[in-house]
Amino acid sequence: MYLNKMVALLMIALMASVGLAGCVGNDDGDDDDLSVTLIDLTQATTTDCPDGGTTIYTGLDDDNDGVLETDERDSTFHACNGADGSNGADGADGADGADGEDARNVKLTRLDVLNNVNNAFFVNDEGRIRAMEASDIKEVRGAARNVILFVGDGMGPSTVTAARIFEGEMKGMSWTDGQSTNFDGPESNDLSFDRFPFAGLVKVYNTNSQVPDSAGTMGAMVTGVKTDIGVFGYDETANRGDCDTTSAANELVTSMELAEIAGLSTGVISTARITHATPGANYAKSADRNYEDNSDLPGEGACSIQEDIASQLVNFEDNLEAKFAGVDIDGIDVVMGGGRRHFIPKDTAFNVEKPVASGAEGDRTDDRNLPAEWLAKYPTGQYITDQSGFDIIDTENTSKVLGLFNESHMQYEADRSNDIAGEPSLSEMTAKAIQILDNNPNGYFLVVESGRIDHAHHAGNAYGALMDTVEYSNAVQTAVNLTSQEDTLIIVTADHSHVMTMGGYVTRGNPILGKAVYSAGGDPQAAADELPFTTVTYTNGRGFCDLGAETNSDAGYGCPITSGRVDISSVDTTAPGYHQEAIVPLTSETHAGEDIGVYAIGPGASLVRGTNEQNAIFHFTDYALDLIAKANARAM
Repeated sequence: MYLNKMVALLMIALMASVGLAGCVGNDDGDDDDLSVTLIDLTQATTTDCPDGGTTIYTGLDDDNDGVLETDERDSTFHACNGADGSNGADGADGADGADGEDARNVKLTRLDVLNNVNNAFFVNDEGRIRAMEASDIKEVRGAARNVILFVGDGMGPSTVTAARIFEGEMKGMSWTDGQSTNFDGPESNDLSFDRFPFAGLVKVYNTNSQVPDSAGTMGAMVTGVKTDIGVFGYDETANRGDCDTTSAANELVTSMELAEIAGLSTGVISTARITHATPGANYAKSADRNYEDNSDLPGEGACSIQEDIASQLVNFEDNLEAKFAGVDIDGIDVVMGGGRRHFIPKDTAFNVEKPVASGAEGDRTDDRNLPAEWLAKYPTGQYITDQSGFDIIDTENTSKVLGLFNESHMQYEADRSNDIAGEPSLSEMTAKAIQILDNNPNGYFLVVESGRIDHAHHAGNAYGALMDTVEYSNAVQTAVNLTSQEDTLIIVTADHSHVMTMGGYVTRGNPILGKAVYSAGGDPQAAADELPFTTVTYTNGRGFCDLGAETNSDAGYGCPITSGRVDISSVDTTAPGYHQEAIVPLTSETHAGEDIGVYAIGPGASLVRGTNEQNAIFHFTDYALDLIAKANARAM
């Protein structure tokens, strides 16, 4: 401001001098020699003005060309900027703004989900999602119409890697030794979800266990809250098997319940019993994952009156409407899996597969026929128990399906063709479910579990686990083919890992289930004990068993527990019935506690990155569908 004023004053003075110069002339009135005073302004040099400024030149235009040349400058003046002064004192703070709403709790009391949102695990990852939302991602909350959550039970990192190679071998991919740039080998194969654009890791511990079980892990994925091992539907204050520690005060609401309230269609599919931990955690509350039917409940105490898991599935609609008065839902639309025994009475008259070697197929001791109750509730629904019933489902005109394809778990994929009544594959069930659920213009939430990856690992049979993993990958690809990335978020993950590992500096192209070979075409390498070993082994479990062509992994439980090393020189370790060696002898191989993978494609997929708590998967779903907000809006 000071400089501007100085320049202005100088200009006034100079203009005055110009005026005087213009009045000077000869006495004879001849103006030919008249000269005009000119002004020239340039930026001052740092030498003349260290803080910047303007240099002003004045002088007479002797040659009357309108330009003030250097030799015509009569005077020079530097109008310099002053140095910056010190900062003034900060002004007083402005008044506080109005409080914003609490994180996503509008009307939450209406749905009684405060047990979820007030939990530390929930709050931590809700905050993380919000931070990511405010950063560099280009996502919009609620952009998805549908969410499909795939869970490979027991599908840890080693299982994914081995299954990728195993599938490559099934495709006939091969590798030539020495061609390091050859990408045709089975190791270069991709499972369907390997090609998803976003991926991360998941920490799987339960609140009271470093190495988790499926109840606590699946519960975390669908409630946003980690819980104790063996419990689902209640927070970490509930103790397994102690129903006195469960009540409305610590009960949690699941993604499936919120989806139902929000007006979405819902479905749950599993190759395990549909009352097993992973599928059960979506629709039931239980102090113990093993309370699958009434005969599993203790005979006394608070647990004796708890509703069993199978009953909660059939009564899902009634239970949810009773909890949230005024909420109108239509129940789970598609249920497919095994576990028929938990739905029918312990009476041979109710056997579906006849004859049954064990006598009565059912386990219920309360004489309830739950499929009949389900049909009474949904008279236009279809109850199916075999492949033929599955095949005739009209997906365009069917709104409700209950499929119970086996008395216990469904068959292993390797053994499925041996089923007497026939069972659909996981891919077939996935396709049918999507085609039914997609009839709802509001969208859907679907959970798909490959449950028998886990069971084959427990039996120490890598072949069975890898076959089911490959079929799991096929099911994911089926979902990708039947949906659009524009409106459907697909999340692929596991609940936990297993102690299967692979190693030994094995040459590329060697069969993943074969003996370790260090160079192509070479003989199996011997360990320090002079015995060959396989690429894939287990840290613990039942150990070596050679059942040749047997495709039922559970047959391994008939073999004696064999710890340590066995001479497998003459054994075909790639055969379906080969059970790998184990170091620590146990009646059943165990879960592992390492991080597992999570993969995503579709709206909201970019949130899936980095290392996450397992309960963050709930938030991925909620973000994509804006699930809580939609449920609250419809609940009013």
